[in-house]
Amino acid sequence: MSHLDLSSCKKRRRGERVFKFKTFGEKGHPVDWDGDGVFVENVKALLEFGNIESGLCSGSGGVTGWSFPLEVHRHPPVHVMLFVVEEPLEMLLDRHCKHCQYVGWGHHMICNKKYHFLLPFKDTADPTKGKSNLLELKAHIMHGVFHSNGFGHLLCFNGLEMGSDLPGYRIMEFWDRLCSGLRARKVSLSDDSQKKGMELRLIHGVGYGEPWFGRWGYGFGRGTYGVTLQMYQKAIEALQTMPLCLLAHHLGNSNHEFTSLISRYQTLSSHSLATLGDLFHFMLELKSRLPKERYNSSNGGILVENTCRWSPKRVEMATRVIVEALKRAEFRWVSRQEVRDAARAYIGDTGLLDFVLKSLGNHIVGNYLVRRSLNPVTKVLEYCLEDISNSFLNQEGLSLGDSKTKARYMITRVQLMKDLFYLYKYILREQNPTMTMGIFATIPIASRIILDTKYLIKEYYGDLPSKLEAGITSECTINSTIALRNNNCADGSIKNVMAPYECFRLNSNATIDELKLHVEKRFGEIYWGLRSFVAQSVLNVNAKGSDSVFGLVEVGGKVVFEGRNEEGGTTNDNIFEGNETTKMVVDCGCGAKKNDGERMVTCDICEVWQHTRCVRIPNDQEIPTIFLCSRCEQDILLFPNSLP
Repeated sequence: MSHLDLSSCKKRRRGERVFKFKTFGEKGHPVDWDGDGVFVENVKALLEFGNIESGLCSGSGGVTGWSFPLEVHRHPPVHVMLFVVEEPLEMLLDRHCKHCQYVGWGHHMICNKKYHFLLPFKDTADPTKGKSNLLELKAHIMHGVFHSNGFGHLLCFNGLEMGSDLPGYRIMEFWDRLCSGLRARKVSLSDDSQKKGMELRLIHGVGYGEPWFGRWGYGFGRGTYGVTLQMYQKAIEALQTMPLCLLAHHLGNSNHEFTSLISRYQTLSSHSLATLGDLFHFMLELKSRLPKERYNSSNGGILVENTCRWSPKRVEMATRVIVEALKRAEFRWVSRQEVRDAARAYIGDTGLLDFVLKSLGNHIVGNYLVRRSLNPVTKVLEYCLEDISNSFLNQEGLSLGDSKTKARYMITRVQLMKDLFYLYKYILREQNPTMTMGIFATIPIASRIILDTKYLIKEYYGDLPSKLEAGITSECTINSTIALRNNNCADGSIKNVMAPYECFRLNSNATIDELKLHVEKRFGEIYWGLRSFVAQSVLNVNAKGSDSVFGLVEVGGKVVFEGRNEEGGTTNDNIFEGNETTKMVVDCGCGAKKNDGERMVTCDICEVWQHTRCVRIPNDQEIPTIFLCSRCEQDILLFPNSLP
């Protein structure tokens, strides 16, 4: 079995259904998703196909879990286990969601339940023994959570580089299918994805104008350190349009590697690479087309695998012997057997010769390209040499024209990743003293802005869960929400925050009173602060309780109910994710006015919070026990010394 198998999980039950990982979440796999359904109903429909599990969260008796065996490959057999955990609000020590606060959803009302979707690593959980808590583990292949109102967060995501046997794009495709099938409203994530030590949001931002997650529709959600959407767009534009000719002229005298790198990829490209964005885009596209490698080193044109029985030195020696035999051949094309016989005079190991002959084919050895072809008449493999030494200026700088052939074979994914890392480190990230003047001073600033844009959001179905076509006769739909009357105001004013709309299916002759009962029940099931909500009137339509809904509002229209909570103990200020009662005052020099999840320090006098980075406290340094902001320090200095 593959590394992905959870050997510690229960053995498969007899007759237990196994689902396909590649199609899970699509219509009919396993749920025949109702295109007009709402999130909560779709989650319940999905869980009917799961196996009920106990002990997924030790010490949490009120938590219910389900498991779904997923087949990644049949041959060889590779499986993962998807766990879904329903977490009631009563089980939480802190009912406020910090992720909602960070992405700007603090105005959302707290939901009664959360649904966690987890793909654990091997041996990270044992649901049969109850010794671990899946929700407390920090590392998973994937961990996403949905609030019962359909808003969610992708909390954890680990592809191949982080120890998973699933590539990142396949995990994201799986997550995206889930969100679409369940009809999630909006989903956020914190983009911390890296590849070989490089931040992908910066690399892909320069190359494609969007983060790596943009392939699935995720875009700017909220920036940290006061970064706005306009700042982010300007930073992307500044880096993408940076002229390569200016960079080469500025760095060429002191850094020949940069000019050699540009020449290398300009040779391969069929169009001019004029800007930094052109170069990054071409390199990323080329990387996706190059074959993947699992090799240690390159010797004599052949890449030697780690498990090869012959050393790289012996392979290189045999390769050179074969090339010399081809040079001495009377005819241009020589059969495999003739090459093998000629090389046996110098290499006695026929197994080594067979390995090299099998590996050689469109490989470069020295100044020669070894070609291999099947003779269409004799059906025998034949080899020949092509002298390509005249296609090069030198070993480093490639000329245009015919040199493209050799360069194409010389560039490997390993070399390309080294070049990409060089650009990332020395152009985008390092504070080079020569890059702090003129137009080049924008590079470190723009890079920092892009890196400070971590919170991404994708809108799946938004605030209106359903956009329905008219013409339904027996059953019609309406979108409805509530406006909560503030119990704390003497004048009975209405809280200027409404919950997202919910879709309701009604009979064509349903009345306003019937819709009101559905609204009270649905919103009470979803939101913790609306469990005792009673709708009292309709805000946007002049209607009586006995009036027909569809006599006043068209199919798919909106109805807003005003009301209040009948039971005491729940004030309007503590039912929101933003935790208004303990709101921290943020006023940082970067422009941030709200908590964005970055490390902060508070002034011991004015109690205003600022980013530690903005007040020059390094991340590797502890926050001082006593801290005064610059404003308070200045006030103290200006304060008259009245003490004796």
